[in-house]
Parts: sequence; C-alpha cells; structure tokens
Amino acid sequence: MFQNICAIPLDHDLFTQAIHPEEPVVSVGLSSGHVQTYRLPAGASDDGDGDETLASENGFGHIETAWKTRRHKGSCRALAFAVDGAQLFSAGTDGIVKAADAMTGNVVAKIAVPLDPANDNIDAPSLVHALSPQTLLLGTDSSALHLYDLRALGPKANPKPEQTHHPHDDYISSLTPLPPSAESTSGFSKQWVTTGGTTLAVTDLRRGVMVRSEDQEEELLCSVMVSGLSRKGSSVGEKVVVGGGNGVLTLWERGVWDDQDERITVDRSPGGGESIDSMILLPQGVGPGGKVVAVGLGNGALRFVKIGANQVIAELSHDELEKEAVVGLGFDAAGRMISGGGKTVKIWGDPGVYGVAEEDDEEDEAEVENGASGSKHSRASDSDDSDEDMGDSSEDERPPQKRKKRKRGKGGKQHQSHGILGFSGLE
Repeated sequence: MFQNICAIPLDHDLFTQAIHPEEPVVSVGLSSGHVQTYRLPAGASDDGDGDETLASENGFGHIETAWKTRRHKGSCRALAFAVDGAQLFSAGTDGIVKAADAMTGNVVAKIAVPLDPANDNIDAPSLVHALSPQTLLLGTDSSALHLYDLRALGPKANPKPEQTHHPHDDYISSLTPLPPSAESTSGFSKQWVTTGGTTLAVTDLRRGVMVRSEDQEEELLCSVMVSGLSRKGSSVGEKVVVGGGNGVLTLWERGVWDDQDERITVDRSPGGGESIDSMILLPQGVGPGGKVVAVGLGNGALRFVKIGANQVIAELSHDELEKEAVVGLGFDAAGRMISGGGKTVKIWGDPGVYGVAEEDDEEDEAEVENGASGSKHSRASDSDDSDEDMGDSSEDERPPQKRKKRKRGKGGKQHQSHGILGFSGLE
C-alpha cells in the first residue's frame, strides 16, 4: 500500500508539520524554534518523464530546501498554510504568531498572542488553523480559542482577536472543520470540532461554543472528519474520528455530540495502549479503497484503520529504532503520505507508481543524508530581521508526553487488530 521512498533528517525534534494544499511542499516546525520548508519532486507524470520526479529510474528525485530560519525564540508549536497556500502561519512558545510568504519565508505580519489572564504570562499556542481566507483560528495551552480576521494583518499591525472562546478546560489538542452545508455560499466551513483534555466541543463562527461532550475519562488528542459513510438507521453518513491517549479511536456521529458512538481499539500494548498522536484520512484513489484513516502512535508505529469495517488493516513503522511518537501525518499534492516524528520526516509512496524496490530504501535514505535534500535555493536567512539568531539551543522544548487516561468501559463496539494484511509492497 505504501513504501518508504526517502527520509529527511532533522537537526532537532519535530513538533509540527504542514503540507501545502496545492504544491508538493512540506514545512516543519522544530523544538529549537526553526521552521524549514522543503520542495519535493512533482510526482509521477502522465507522460512517463520521470527525470524530476520520485518516479525516476532509481525511485528518487531532488528534494530542495526552499528556505529555513530560526523563526521563534522558543519551540515552534504549530504550523498551518493559508487556504490558498500563499502564506505559512507559525506559532511558538514565545507567544508570537508569524505569517510568512510560503515560498520565500519572508515574514509579512505578526500577532502577539494575548497573555494568560490567570497568571499574566505567555499563553503558548497549541495549534493554528486557517479556516477560510478571512479567518484564522488559534488554540492555546490555557484552553483559549482566538479568532482573527486575516484582513487586519499587515507589516505594522498587531490585530486583537475578533472573538475568544473557551470550549475546554484543558489545552486545545486538535481542530477539525465540519463540511459546509449545502446552503453555504462561500464554500468554507463555519463550524468546527475541537478536542481538549477529555472532552469534544463544537463551535460556530457566529454563535460561539454550541455544545461540549460528556467527560470521556480519557485524553482526546487528534481528530479527522470522515464523510460518505453508510446512512443505515439514524446515521447521517458523517462521523468525526478521534484518537485517544490509550490507543483507542472513538467515532462521533455528526449532530450527536454529547457522547461517542463507537470505539475501535488500535493498540493493545500493555498498560493501556500507545497514544494516538496524529491521524489523516487517505485521499480518494489512494490506498485499498473505502474510508481508511492512517494513525500515528506514540511508539513510532503507523496503522491503517478501515472505517465501516472498524478494524486495523495494515501497519508500517515510522521510527523502529528510537520509537519516537508520530506527531505529523498528511498527504501532499502528488498523493504521497508524509509522516513526521523524532528527528525524521519520511515520504511514502505507492510502489506501483514510484517503482521503488525494497532493497533500495537504505540507499535512498543515505542519498538524502549525503546532500540530496541540501539547499538548492536558500531564500530566507537563518533568522528573521527582527529576531536575534540564537543558534542551536540546549534548551529545546521536548515534545510533551501525552497523559494516558483509564480506558472507559463503554457499550460501543471494540475491535481487535488482526495484524498486517498482504497489500502489495507493504512492509
């Protein structure tokens, strides 16, 4: 189903990654405060010309370091591209959000995150999300959810939040927009699901926090929307899938937000299961078909869960040696899966498309380390004009250890993982 094409080594621990919505570009935010952006080969072409793609004869193409910089004076906690991909938003533990030109890295605007009113200290961002061309959402450690009007950004402006909500009692761990209604004229979502601590909440752009779930007695860490499911019975065919701190996925029927609907056990490791730290829905036409969610675990494993059948159908490993958590998962414009965790970003492709033999993996990774991923075009300096270049810091923030909650004995269905199925090219 997927085979590792290459690996990009990082100098510091990965905290976050973001993938461009239209170009084969991935950006990473590191514990040192650095932000680095890589341009991948275009991908397999229809005319068979693979000279500049990962579909070349040796299965490998050039990875450009488009730009890199020390963007924040603390860890870079969150990254997000604008809806059109023109800008990259980064948020750091220094309490600053910076908007930069996505292709050059030049900063075009800054936002000072409001201080935590409980202690008048920096309220470190936990996530950032561009909801539409007009609205930027920012979640923080204090559970604040700030809404900014992107039209107010500018080189000299420091906009204040248009709205601030508190959908949870703990830091906001994930945010998933709900698909817009058929009556929507903009085509952009106006409602979204967040997770924080042990609850799930739904917030509306105009009406604020609409509903918060019951206490699930387990930490909720990541989420993704799955549409196009069966509409049997009372189901509307849309569910939000949520990853928990104990290796369990919970499924939430859209419109029924007080409690979870079903449960899928992804990991049964001793002690309650590994945390599910990241997830992504496989794009249409990628993978074995149906609705499949890729999940990244706290021990470096990647597992693939078919929603509907509600079972694990395949497994890979992002990090076999250090077993660092997979904190980033996504798909680029060419349909390649990108996983990030520890000090490595890995790129995965369909071996039938990219023609990578299993024995080539080690050679390919060595080529990256020996300069294939080196900078061809370094457009941004190693520090912003307004920031002092602090070099390599010995005070890098470590990725936070997720708290594991006691598994809840709910009445929903639980499904045992049946190991790896025999998909072509799957290790």
